[in-house]
Amino acid sequence: MDAKFTEAAERVKTLSKRPSDNELLELYGLFKQATAGDVSGSKPGLFDIKGRKKFESWSKLKGTSAEKASASYIALVNRLAGN
Repeated sequence: MDAKFTEAAERVKTLSKRPSDNELLELYGLFKQATAGDVSGSKPGLFDIKGRKKFESWSKLKGTSAEKASASYIALVNRLAGN
């Protein structure tokens, strides 16, 4: 991982305002795509609503390069931080 991505991952923990649920899901999907690549494993069951939403957020990014996901993650953190 490059330094800007690592810095953004740390900075997201100190945002002055909590991101919305949709923003959190977007952050999760971009982070996972940037660090782990395409989604793997099976979709969580119907009763694991949070797990399903996270899986779906990551799954939407299938085929996105780690570099593009990383850049999008950094841009989103900058936007949320007001930069």
